[in-house]
Amino acid sequence: MVEIKGLEKLAPRDFPGHLSATVFTGGCNFRCPYCHNAELVLRSASLSTISREEFLEFLEVRRGFLEAVCVTGGEPLMHEDVGDLLGAIKGKGLLVKIDTNGAYPERLRELITEGMVDYVAMDVKAPLEKYPKAVGVAVDTEAIRESIAILRESGCGHLFRTTVVPGLLSGDDIGAIAEMLEGAAEYRLQPFIAGHTLDPAYADRPSCKREELSRLAGIAGEYIPNVTIEGT
Repeated sequence: MVEIKGLEKLAPRDFPGHLSATVFTGGCNFRCPYCHNAELVLRSASLSTISREEFLEFLEVRRGFLEAVCVTGGEPLMHEDVGDLLGAIKGKGLLVKIDTNGAYPERLRELITEGMVDYVAMDVKAPLEKYPKAVGVAVDTEAIRESIAILRESGCGHLFRTTVVPGLLSGDDIGAIAEMLEGAAEYRLQPFIAGHTLDPAYADRPSCKREELSRLAGIAGEYIPNVTIEGT
């Protein structure tokens, strides 16, 4: 069952163009070493849960102020009943944005088809052949490829994004990802930021410098016209 493990009551940058709140679901099928949400990924059962009733009451109080809710994780689409949560949000007249790693294409397709999602941000972690290293587990890369295709053909607002982790992704890797996404509406590069990471070895790893991000954006721009850098 999908459980809400965190609530950011005001997240003005999470849903482009809309004033939103963000909820965090527990659990994830990936083990990305640089992940900042280690507690949600590894120990979500130990975290307190915000009840559905409490969350919906919060939305009611914010009626007329909030325009949208972002649902992130962890990986929200790993939960079979995530559509119930999205339906409850839509029932309040709000837009819904989902953050996903793309590992559940059929659930993604179903939610888009049923009108439960208005915007999707999909993290593309690495070139497909490097996924196991980038996410720390074995991966069905065809599922990743299928999710990319679903979003590109859906008509649903979306963006693809990659966290640039020094030592994990190279310029060639960014080029390979961009080639796989060729023709996408938007591709965003976001810098890795050191901190409390799932793998402590990444905790003090330096961030990618702005000049390097700009260089990588230029590489990706050979395949995708609209390449952005988070924070600019």
